[in-house]
Amino acid sequence: MTELVYVLNGSNLNMLGKREPHLYGTTTLAQVQQRVEALAARLELQCDFRQTNSEATMVDWLQEAFERDAAVIINPAGFSFASVPVLDAVKLIQQPLIELHITNIHKRDETYRHSLISRAAMGVICGLGVDGYLVALRAMGMALGKE
Repeated sequence: MTELVYVLNGSNLNMLGKREPHLYGTTTLAQVQQRVEALAARLELQCDFRQTNSEATMVDWLQEAFERDAAVIINPAGFSFASVPVLDAVKLIQQPLIELHITNIHKRDETYRHSLISRAAMGVICGLGVDGYLVALRAMGMALGKE
């Protein structure tokens, strides 16, 4: 059976590769998506990869993932630090949920250090650059018995 994993990306990640390359690198989100989908296929995971700048859309997608009994890897980006609606939607998820950040949020200034989403995540991966997506997917595969 192929397990469904939503890979959800929050605000400004559509600008990956252009925005603050000294922090986030030069790899685009489209390139990340290609890598994630290729690994997901090898792990026999069905991957639904999405990005939004809208908090409401993120909440809708998390509710959809709940309704579909999907696992979730989420890079909540700016929604991490102030979005109670996203946190409440994350709490709905019954399957494993992994929070992901490209940078090490604990080394950043105070604004970026305390993610609300971490309170509901099975695990948090941060500081590994875009490779963190692949680490998160492998961890998800193990959590779902696929690796």
